Amino acid sequence: MNPIDLLTEPLGYAFMQRALLVTVIASIVCAVLSSWLILIGWSLMGDAVSHAVLPGVVIAYALGVPFALGALAFGGGAVFLIGVVRGRSELKEDAAIGIVFTSLFALGLVLISIIPSQVDLQHILFGNLLGTTSGDMWQVVVVAAVVLTTVVVKRRDLTLFAFDPVQAHTVGLSVRRLNALLLGLLALTVVVALQAVGVILVVAMLIIPGATSLLLTRRLSRMLWAGPLLAAGCAVLGLYISYYANTSSGGMVVLIQGLVFFVVFGATRFRVRRQALQS
Repeated sequence: MNPIDLLTEPLGYAFMQRALLVTVIASIVCAVLSSWLILIGWSLMGDAVSHAVLPGVVIAYALGVPFALGALAFGGGAVFLIGVVRGRSELKEDAAIGIVFTSLFALGLVLISIIPSQVDLQHILFGNLLGTTSGDMWQVVVVAAVVLTTVVVKRRDLTLFAFDPVQAHTVGLSVRRLNALLLGLLALTVVVALQAVGVILVVAMLIIPGATSLLLTRRLSRMLWAGPLLAAGCAVLGLYISYYANTSSGGMVVLIQGLVFFVVFGATRFRVRRQALQS
């Protein structure tokens, strides 16, 4: 098979076209938000929200409504509960996050056991990329557009909040509102990525691109380009490999992202050691 056929054959199927579009969009949106999550130190928060949406997805599937509605409701609920536990107790943030997201994740597993005939556990936990319908695709497109538009409009405020919240407050910005906005964007981003890789692997897409781009550059403006470009490339490569190797699509996309991170990490360490030896 020649290279052109290798590239065009998968695109001859409508399900692959939808899968490719959803994967690239989800990867880009996750990578954009990933930059701020890494800089602020919210990686654990991304983990919490991605797992806490499980009961919302189960309920949505059971009721026959778009899963994004359930995921968004429970994602927002998880953020609210974390704030309540953290603000009204002596527990630190990591403890509050751990309690809330594990409890909600367990609730989701219990709901799955109650209504097993209506919910496919594998699809919820690991995604159903190749089974993406036109409705799912447009749902992802709309939610992604909302997230990216908001990020573009508020990028300067979010950047100042990430680097210096005290200065953000000094210039008249509401730190509490920016915090809530970023958490809301996180919940929406989880909804976008859920269809592609499922509940468990969403956190990887929210962390790896930002971490990789941070190794390449310390400037946020460059991170916001490097992360999405790398993530989109990994999405396309991972989907093509999964097609020909007959492997999990979402798993392969995340695996490629992980491999790229370690390649960049190794190259960065080699460059640092080389510069140290030369100096």
